[in-house]
Amino acid sequence: MTPQGVPGPVVGDDGPDDGAPGGRPRWLLPVVIGAAVLVVAGLVAGAVALLGGGEDEPAPAETVVLPVPTPAVAPAARPATTAFASALPASVLQYALESSQDDAEWVGAGALEAYTETFTDGDGGTLTVRAAQLETAEEATAFLQGLTAALPAAAPDAGEPASTEPAQADGAALPQTGEVTVGGEPVGTFTVVDAGDGTGVAVWQNATAVFRLTAPLADVLDAYAAYGL
Repeated sequence: MTPQGVPGPVVGDDGPDDGAPGGRPRWLLPVVIGAAVLVVAGLVAGAVALLGGGEDEPAPAETVVLPVPTPAVAPAARPATTAFASALPASVLQYALESSQDDAEWVGAGALEAYTETFTDGDGGTLTVRAAQLETAEEATAFLQGLTAALPAAAPDAGEPASTEPAQADGAALPQTGEVTVGGEPVGTFTVVDAGDGTGVAVWQNATAVFRLTAPLADVLDAYAAYGL
């Protein structure tokens, strides 16, 4: 008891009031508890990460681009030397030019010049191209219309429009038809059909030039896309 009769401070386990000399401040215990909670939370988070608490993100899909086939044999020399004949390719994918001759039938049908060319893969596979140069684009359009009308199954089934997708790899549905463009500008149309005998046929116009390509069915779309004219 103090001289005034008021009980004095009792020093117990918690020590004197905040700020009393020699004692622990009352705010110290909550701080220690909070720090301990943070440490435990950090340890738990680390353990979850180490134990694989989350699934690994899947690796992005990898696109595989196959190399373009090239001929195993050297192309033959093309007899014709006109500007049009010189622009015709000497190889198409794995097929190399084997022979080239004037196409009298197409010249008789109105072409200024025309050629029938055979390509070989050197292993029994063949590809045939008939190429013609017309005087005007309008004449070439009319010429192509005659070729398209003679194609087997050139028109799609009734009520089902033909595909206008660009030429794709094996397995694409036939027939296909669409625009031929050069530099983003339309210069004609193309049609590719299944001939029904293991081959496919593509006919198309490029301004004043008209082409008819016959190839094994598995190669016809790629060959059309790779012809380059």
